[in-house]
Amino acid sequence: MESLTYLDLSGAKFGGALPHQLGNLSKLEYLNLGDNGNHLVEAINLQWLSGLSSLKHLDLSEVDLSIATDWLQLHLSACFLDDDPSLISVNYTSLSILDLSNSIMSSSVPVWIFSLHSVVSLDLSGNAFEGPIPISFHNMSGLKSLDLSVNLFNSSIPGWLYSLKNLEFLSLRGNFLQGKIPSAIGNLSSIVSLDLSGNQLEGTVPTSLENLFNLRLLDFSNNKIDQEISEILQSLSRCCSDGLKSVNMANNNLSGHLTDQLGQFRSLSYLSLSHNSISGLIPISIGNLSSLKYFDVSDNQLDGNLPQSLGQPMSLEYMNIGYNLLEGDVSEGFFSNLTRLRVLRASQNKLRFAANTNWIPPFQCQTIELGYWFLGPTFPTWLQFQKDLSVLDISCAGISDVVPSWFWNFTSKLVSLNVSHNQLEGQIPFLSVHKLADLRSNRFTGPLPQILPDVATLFFSNNSFSGSLSHFLCDYKLGEPKLFLLQLETNLLSGEIPDCWLNWQSIRVLNLGTNNLTGKIPDSLGYLGFMFLNLRNNNLSGKLPWTLQNNSDLFMLDVGENQFSGNIPKWIGETLPNIVILSLRSNSFDGHIPQELCRLGSLQILDLGDNKISGAIPKCFENLTAMATKPNDTDAVINYFVYGEFIRSELLVMKGRIDEYSTTLSLVTTMDISSNNLIGVIPKELATLAGLQSLNLSRNSLSGKIPDHIGNMTMLESLDFSFNHLHGSIPVSFSNLNFLSHLNISYNNLTGTIPTSTQLQSFDMYSYIGNQLCGPPITPNCSTGVVTPHNVTQNGGDGEGWFEKYGIHVSVVIGFGVGFWGVIAPLFLIKSWRLAYYEKVESIGRKLSSLLG
Repeated sequence: MESLTYLDLSGAKFGGALPHQLGNLSKLEYLNLGDNGNHLVEAINLQWLSGLSSLKHLDLSEVDLSIATDWLQLHLSACFLDDDPSLISVNYTSLSILDLSNSIMSSSVPVWIFSLHSVVSLDLSGNAFEGPIPISFHNMSGLKSLDLSVNLFNSSIPGWLYSLKNLEFLSLRGNFLQGKIPSAIGNLSSIVSLDLSGNQLEGTVPTSLENLFNLRLLDFSNNKIDQEISEILQSLSRCCSDGLKSVNMANNNLSGHLTDQLGQFRSLSYLSLSHNSISGLIPISIGNLSSLKYFDVSDNQLDGNLPQSLGQPMSLEYMNIGYNLLEGDVSEGFFSNLTRLRVLRASQNKLRFAANTNWIPPFQCQTIELGYWFLGPTFPTWLQFQKDLSVLDISCAGISDVVPSWFWNFTSKLVSLNVSHNQLEGQIPFLSVHKLADLRSNRFTGPLPQILPDVATLFFSNNSFSGSLSHFLCDYKLGEPKLFLLQLETNLLSGEIPDCWLNWQSIRVLNLGTNNLTGKIPDSLGYLGFMFLNLRNNNLSGKLPWTLQNNSDLFMLDVGENQFSGNIPKWIGETLPNIVILSLRSNSFDGHIPQELCRLGSLQILDLGDNKISGAIPKCFENLTAMATKPNDTDAVINYFVYGEFIRSELLVMKGRIDEYSTTLSLVTTMDISSNNLIGVIPKELATLAGLQSLNLSRNSLSGKIPDHIGNMTMLESLDFSFNHLHGSIPVSFSNLNFLSHLNISYNNLTGTIPTSTQLQSFDMYSYIGNQLCGPPITPNCSTGVVTPHNVTQNGGDGEGWFEKYGIHVSVVIGFGVGFWGVIAPLFLIKSWRLAYYEKVESIGRKLSSLLG
């Protein structure tokens, strides 16, 4: 055994301590004791390593070295070390490979590493090394492979690094490197694999790239490189067009067109240019890339037809052309050579594919995403031949058909299904999708289908599902459901909300809005720990259950347009600190606005409009800090769930109308307490909410003056104080509201001159009607006096004038009178008229008889 040079005991599932007798194998060059899984292998000491003077490769992956204090700093990946023990004196002149990846080490590279001049492969990836890349690497001139990826290096790329002319593999991926890529990169004449991805590099790729004749793999993705793609292809074509195998420039700022130069890289098997701004056509020369396996140009601005040549690379396994501007027809022949295709992602284009009903695809895909293609009007029958499919997206595809029965059996292997925004019909007996099902905006009918227990996300909104929720929720017997998101908005569901929610403990997002649900909210619903809860526009009644205060992570609560009553619960402000959207609109809540609501520092949307709330507006509203600053983009929270689709639709009353806000919802800040019984003055503290975009206090009984500093609310786009009892003049600070696009202060007791500003004079007189104001836009100036319309009601009520209330009735009476006395009455009173009239009618009758006879 003393002459043994190679020993591999990896994965042998040994346990216990490493025997020190291993040190007697003095001629050992290769030793692998790693990867023993959950079987703990530990080293009491590493003194025995001093006898292995011929060792060239040592692998101690997953070996516990935490109690070995005399180790040799030859620690390999995934070992557990907290400190930097002292180095023992050993002559390792033959050591060539050192792997210290994913180790728990200090924040800087250990200095003893730089004395290992014989090392040709060094892996320090996955540590937390900080600062600039140490210049001492310059002394390791024999390095052929250097991996410093996934650390915290935050300098520019040092120029001396490119003097390591023996380097064949260099990875600086996943650091915080900045600045430009220096032209000295061209000195790496031996480089085969170059990975600078996941940094903050900017500028252009230097033309010296054309000197890298041995380059086979290039990855500059996830940086800030700003350049035309044709220039990069030009440099690469001069050095390695025949040998280059992989290019990844995704997630940069590349622009320009793809040129026919692309067809020169005949050995290319991997090409990713996604998430850039590349425009123009996909070049026909793409068909020359016979070795191409992976092709991703998604999220660009490519346009024109899909070239037939893209279907020629027979090795193609992954194609992603999604989120571009491609258009035109795609033929069955396009796919004829793509027999190895496994992933087809092409959504968000304007392509049309009308396959024959008997077409059998030559491929077996695991993923097909054709959202926004035109595939209809009939259901694509060729899908039934895809036996390995796990992800299917045929949303917005113009399909208007009854879903065939085979499809619901076909879905048993699907992990994700999206058939939303078509006109699909029929009932669903059982939905056998495993993780995500999106059936929104179709014409599905019947009761809600039973689902598998591992489904996490269900979008069923905007259909015609009917019946009660009880069968779906209370009769579930297929195991413990893992459902996280359930969206049933805008269906025909009826009956009471059942009291069996404790069986669905995983639900965090629930939308039952716009159905025909009745009764009270059951107590069990409040125990689930919601993040989003929408019960809007039903016929629910009673009080909000106290159990909802258990939902401390609640982000949105919308129970508007129901018949809830009682006081607004104080616990909303006491126990829901993270709420951003609160809508109690159009119910029968009464009493005062609780002071506790002022604790909601994250609140961006507050809608209490159209209730029976009385009392004064709380002065402490100034503590609603999210309304006092420019709104934060909460998309980070929203997009945590399936692209935020469940929250992207909220009805808000802004700018005098009800609008649906979706993509910009996270940037909206609004307060609506209109159509209540509020009294008192508008508190001056409201003017501190400088980030508020819409404020509606209309149709109350507010009195006093408009606060002087209302102009500090510079973000206001909509302001409505109409139908109150406000008096005094319009504050001069109104002139500071430069973003104001809707203003209504009509039907108050305001007097004086309208302040001058571009915005205030752009509104018509109906924004000011029902006051005693003068100046543009009501009158040219104040010398002509004030204008008080006759239909103004100054004594409160609903604020409508006499003609607005009774004008239609008066018009009907007058119309009847004119018609009767102008036409019918003379026939009775004047005999000659009557005889002439009857003679004319008889003449017409005779003519009709002759024609018909």
